Amino acid sequence: MTAARQAQLAAIEESGWGQPFRFFQPHNLAFWVYLLGVGGGAFGMLHYLGPRAAFYAPALAGGVLLFGLYLIPWLLLLRRHNRYTSQPAGLLAAGFVWGGVAATFWIALPANSALLEIWAKIGGTSFASDWGAGLTAPINEEWGKALGLVLLLTLAPRLVRSAYDGFIIGAFIGLGFQVFEDILYAFNGAAAAFGVDQVGASIHIFLLRGLFGIVSHALFSAIFCAGLMWVLSRVPGERRVVRGVLAMLMAMVFHFTWDDLSGLSGGSAAYFVMMLVLVVVELAALFWVLRHAASRERVWIRDLLEPEEEAGVLDPELLTAVSGLRKDRKAYRKRLHSRRRSRHLIEAANDLAHEIAIAGGSDNGRVAHARAELARLRAAV
Repeated sequence: MTAARQAQLAAIEESGWGQPFRFFQPHNLAFWVYLLGVGGGAFGMLHYLGPRAAFYAPALAGGVLLFGLYLIPWLLLLRRHNRYTSQPAGLLAAGFVWGGVAATFWIALPANSALLEIWAKIGGTSFASDWGAGLTAPINEEWGKALGLVLLLTLAPRLVRSAYDGFIIGAFIGLGFQVFEDILYAFNGAAAAFGVDQVGASIHIFLLRGLFGIVSHALFSAIFCAGLMWVLSRVPGERRVVRGVLAMLMAMVFHFTWDDLSGLSGGSAAYFVMMLVLVVVELAALFWVLRHAASRERVWIRDLLEPEEEAGVLDPELLTAVSGLRKDRKAYRKRLHSRRRSRHLIEAANDLAHEIAIAGGSDNGRVAHARAELARLRAAV
């Protein structure tokens, strides 16, 4: 067996890529805790919305429709980033549901209300108004969302292994929280206006929350959960406890800053300057975490495809583009003088890696088909 072949099999074993996700595990305590959280969240949601849902139905329906449409580009974006050792859709859906139902209504809603009352008693209503949200939400909400990652790690230990897994799953958990919270904001906005212009209130919340959605809960949770997986990582050589703790603290600081931006800026013109600076800093931090979290994944996909490169199925430049950074993909695109062709070849190479992982490194009809498709694209002019 060649060294490349040994590395390929080791990558499949370490990454868990190709393993199925089985949600129903009655023997696993994490399964029942997950059901308890989602069931408790669903009950809390019905309890909160139910008595007034009929009267504020236009606002509720508008929120569901608008943020349902808002979800589509997010899913496309996250699907694009889930391109290395990609996670099964069922696992990501379980994360989304935890974030939207359990973390929002079972943990955050009651915990935030209780802690805000404590801040009001300690510092008074003015203090609670200025600083209560920032001192409350980053603790309750980030840890409540991260609990979903811990449960999924217990349900799928072969699949949830690296910081990159934490990044992608955390983004889906945060996205679930973000969408359900935004719908709740649309509902509460209509209630605050006593039901006047409910559709207009929903659109207002959609424009306001949607505009800054890219630097909201999906980002917080992606960074926080990547950090948590650096602490808990089960991949040899990847554990980085200090980096992980700093990433988690960074996500909480970002959350605190957004929630207490008015208090930090003094409510002046500095508010908008601080807002723009915060957006830039958060996005820079997000890409830094993503780049470092995906480093192990890039090694795995290179090891998966190395025997194919030795066999001439793909060339070294394509292997570098598939397993490299954005600059490598950009260089490959320039080399081919075609954005479309380079994208198709990279996608075909990813598909081949996916089929090899599912087959456990063996040859079968699906692997042969993926190889043939890649060869066809390489031969096309």
